[in-house]
Amino acid sequence: MGFLNFTARSSARIPNPAFSDLIDGWSIEVMPRTAAKIDDFRGILPAGTRVYVAHLEGTPIEDMVAAAKRLNAEGFPVMPHFPARSIPNAYTLEDWIQRYRGEADVKQALLLGGGASTPSGIFDSSIQLIESGLFDRHGFTHLHVAGHPEGNRDIDSDGSTANVDRALFWKEDFSTRTDAEMAILTQFAFDGRSVATWAERIQAAGVTLPIHVGIAGPAKLQTLIKYAISCGVGPSLKVLQKRALDVTRLLLPYEPTEVVADLANYTARNPGGLIRKLHVFPLGGIKKSAEWMGNHAPAENDTVFA
Repeated sequence: MGFLNFTARSSARIPNPAFSDLIDGWSIEVMPRTAAKIDDFRGILPAGTRVYVAHLEGTPIEDMVAAAKRLNAEGFPVMPHFPARSIPNAYTLEDWIQRYRGEADVKQALLLGGGASTPSGIFDSSIQLIESGLFDRHGFTHLHVAGHPEGNRDIDSDGSTANVDRALFWKEDFSTRTDAEMAILTQFAFDGRSVATWAERIQAAGVTLPIHVGIAGPAKLQTLIKYAISCGVGPSLKVLQKRALDVTRLLLPYEPTEVVADLANYTARNPGGLIRKLHVFPLGGIKKSAEWMGNHAPAENDTVFA
């Protein structure tokens, strides 16, 4: 396998310092089955890159833990998903936590409601996972929660943001009562300005948690539209639809250059804002996403997440 060389930067690297500062410390998401196709992540990811391990319905916990253990052994801080509606009871939740802690030395978690429409047991939301107290009891150092810049119809069926806002304010309050460092991870978006508008709104309402903005890595346009529709991406879907109408760009692979530039310009103008990092959903492949980020990251990209 030919690994990417992070000591050499291609001519595609963007020299804008603000762009590079935003990319520095980026994270990425993998699934156990796709991780198994990579011989060694050290050849394609910068040292210290946080790797989120997505939990898909039906994936055995043994496979999840094995992927986390392997990534941790290769030197990457691992943050597995804990989808509330896929966890039937408190016993299972603690079993998963103990497995991650004991077998893979995991100390970080992304807490989600999950994609299942019907809970498999007693948990329906990430708030209930937090209220269990198990993550603090088992010494988790980082807890991330979901952010919804474009709302979430599964949570607010009327199209408002009342419920997602209420949940976010609760988590903001909890962050003052836990030793774990907390942050918000957003669903991938294609319109940086709408994300910035949302970030300003929740900050004005009292939220102080740093935001890690989800972006889609390079991929075919048709692939992105499919994922955007299935994941409920709202207003920024129009960005993809507009691109699809442009025949000159239809056959070209999508790259997140425009959305990252918009976010970088925003953070440069608003250094006190909540947007701090980027998180990559590698919808077109892990290697392609890692290469794109490597070409646009600072030359000295050895950041380890605090």
